Parts: sequence; structure tokens; C-alpha cells
Amino acid sequence: MTQVIANRGDDWPTIWEASRAKLCRDLGTAVFNAWLGKLILLSWQNGEIRFGAPKPFVRNWIQNNYSSRLEKALRAEGGNPKSISIVVAEKDAPVIGGGLAHEPAAAEPPRANVTEFRKPAAKADENRPGAAQPVLFRAPDPTHTFAGFITGTANALAVKAAKNIAEGDADEVRVLYIHGTFGLGKTHLLNAIVLACRQRGLRALVLGAEDFMRQFLGALNRRETLSFKEELRAADVLLIDDLQHLCRSTTSISELLHTLNAYSDFRRKLVIAADRPPAALEGVGADVRSRLSGGLVVGLEKPERATRLEILKARAQEYAKKNPQIAIPGEALDRLADLEDATPRDLIGLFNNLTLHAELTKNPAALHIAVENIVKRGKVVKKTSIEDIQKKIADFYKLDPRDFQSQQRSRRVARPRQVAMFLAREITARSLPEIGRRFGGRDHTTVLHACRRIAALCTEDPSFKEEIDFLKRILGMEK
Repeated sequence: MTQVIANRGDDWPTIWEASRAKLCRDLGTAVFNAWLGKLILLSWQNGEIRFGAPKPFVRNWIQNNYSSRLEKALRAEGGNPKSISIVVAEKDAPVIGGGLAHEPAAAEPPRANVTEFRKPAAKADENRPGAAQPVLFRAPDPTHTFAGFITGTANALAVKAAKNIAEGDADEVRVLYIHGTFGLGKTHLLNAIVLACRQRGLRALVLGAEDFMRQFLGALNRRETLSFKEELRAADVLLIDDLQHLCRSTTSISELLHTLNAYSDFRRKLVIAADRPPAALEGVGADVRSRLSGGLVVGLEKPERATRLEILKARAQEYAKKNPQIAIPGEALDRLADLEDATPRDLIGLFNNLTLHAELTKNPAALHIAVENIVKRGKVVKKTSIEDIQKKIADFYKLDPRDFQSQQRSRRVARPRQVAMFLAREITARSLPEIGRRFGGRDHTTVLHACRRIAALCTEDPSFKEEIDFLKRILGMEK
């Protein structure tokens, strides 16, 4: 049976008493008495509700852990606050109703600054020396929407997961982790989530990992980490881009773990993008990997030809609207779509190059030659990552790539692992210690031994050498 709450108007003392009872039922008596039970209603002027907490620690804990519950309880009991704030105030602080404009002259002002649950308006003294610095979030690009993201087989799961987060259809998912190499559309998806969330009235904030690290360390030096954390955790959805860059700072990774835990406790959403899966992140502990892997982890792959062609056609349509006098032939788009290793970012760059030639030449014959030259330049040598090597070697030997991270020593796993290490040393510019870290944190001497062993087997066993040569061709080392 649904309980209908009567409209209590501005009777905030009654609303607060009913909200207290609801919070006590929802949280349990012990938790309620320890935290929210300590709040007192100080004022309710023009819908701006102010509560008093006995100590700064209590105020900060409620802000960080129970802000959304407090606001929901007030609304559930018929309140419609424009803003909610908590200050440090004694239990005998003067109470101000909607009809009073000022506190009595003898009253002491509450200690500590107001902490708003919603984004506060800019203060006039923000630029004064010593003032707390706000966290600078990225402004979303209005053109990077879900409608402008071309979906195909290689990215369908990631797009679906991102839309579910943005539309509020994934209540059970607290962390969405999107990974893939550069240029596949991770940042576009994060931007689209922000735009969709804001249309629903949610506070969605996106922050690059470099920005996260720089601003947190700055707040640490200014001794303003509490303000940094409060602003960071006030969002309904927090998005962090290029997480791999954050792994260089142990302090920042520690703060990230606290943020992960906080968002899980608040039942809020955290979306993270990186160029590799959680298990392959360097410089992070097992606790962070476990937290990230415990969410929904989805990968972005390079698009298949049909998707590459759709990306180019979408660009051509946009270009035709702005430049109707210049024709881009469909054959040119087909030739560009044939580039198998091209990422969406690569395709956009090649298309921009094509349109520049079209604007300069205005000659179909010359444009055809330009297309061929662009295609040749587009066929650059593929930069193979250690993750690519692990995946393809695992596929060849019918293993799971995670076997290379394990401590298994059976010949079935050990020899393919040595092959993958050998090819990682041959193909990439990574150092021995870094290769070892990518293979389950092994020592550089283990990698060196593997390389020497595989090289010796190639000399001793012609059939094994043929196997290695075949793997090199798969990885693009040889033609």
C-alpha cells in the first residue's frame, strides 16, 4: 500500500520530524542516533534549509555519507528544498522560521563554512589569497552525444552499458570501466554520459586523470584535501578519463581507492576509461584492481569495415551540409574504409585530409590520385602493444590471456608465456622490467631467461622457428 504524503507547505518543523522518523526506520536506530540524529533544524527561509551539527567531523561525515538520503527523506515527507546546508552549531543555537529575516543580535554566528549539497553559487571571495580552490572539471562537448556515436559490433556492448548508466537503468552497476586503445571513442562515450545525465537533472562531472592527480596534489599542498574530497564526492556520477596516467602517483591512487569506496557506499555511479583492462594497470595494488574489476568491465575494439564506412559517411553528411558545392565521391569513402587498422580517430583525420584536397583541387581526377596517396599513408606500421601480443599468442595456443599473469608453471602455459615475452621484447620498445610487470609482476631476469630460451630453440628446432615466424607474421612483423 502506497502512503500518500500530504502537502505540508512550509511547515518545516513538521517535515523534519517526519523525516527524522523515516531516516531512523531506514538506517536503524544505532546509525541514526550516531549521525543524523545529532542534526538540528536551524532555519528554513525561502526554501533554503539549514541544519546544525555539533562538531565539524559530524558535519563532514553526514555530508560525505548521508547527503542524498537526507534530501530524499525531506522530499518524501512533502518538503521541496531549494538548497540544503549544514553548519557547525550548538544545540541551543537560535531557530529561525520563514517569517524572521535576522537572528537575534546577541546570537553567535555558526562556526565553520556552509557546505552545500548542491553545487553552490560562485562566491565573491573565491580568488582571494588562501581561499579554497574549486575542482576544475572538463566542460562537456555538446557535439559528442550518443546520437553522434556510430555503433557497430566492436563497440555495441560499451555503448549499451554507457547508455544504461546515463539513463539510470543500471542500478546494480556502481562502477563502469571502459578500456581500449587510443582513438576508439572512450572520451566520446564519457562526454555523452555527462550530457545525458545533465538532461535528467543529475550532477555529472568528468575529470581527466592528469587533472585529478594535479588538483589532488595541489589540494594536499594547500591543506585543502577535505574540500577537494567533498566537491568530488558531491556528484551523482563521476567520470575519470585516461586512468592509466593516474598510476604514476601512489598518493593519487590511494585517494582514488577512497573515492571508489565512497561512491560504492553512497550508491552513486563511477565511470572510468583507460587504455587497458584493470588487471594490466601498472603501479596499483590488488585492492584497486579488485574494486575496478568488480564493476562492469567492457572493452572497445577497432571497428569492422561496415562501421568504418558508417563513420566516414556520417562525416561526409556533416561536411556536405556546410560545403554543398564540394562533392566527396562514395568511392573515396570506400577506399578509406578498407584500412583495416584504422581507428575512428584515424578515419576522421584521413577524411579531413581528403576534404582539404577536395577544396584545393576541385578536380575529380586529381582527387582520385589524392585518395590513393592518402590510403598509402594510412597504411602505417601498426604499433603492437604487449596486450595485443598476449591476446594473439593466447588465441594461437588456445589459452586465456590471464594465464600469462598467473603463477602456473606447467609446460602448457610456461612455454607460450616465454614466447609472448620473447615477441614483446622483439616487437615493442618496452624494457625488460616493464615486460615482466605485464606478465604478472615477474622479475626482469625471468624475461631475459625467456628471451634467451626461445632464441636458442629457434636455432635448435627448425619447426619451432617456423612457428615463431608465423606468429611474427600474425603480429605484423613480417610480410
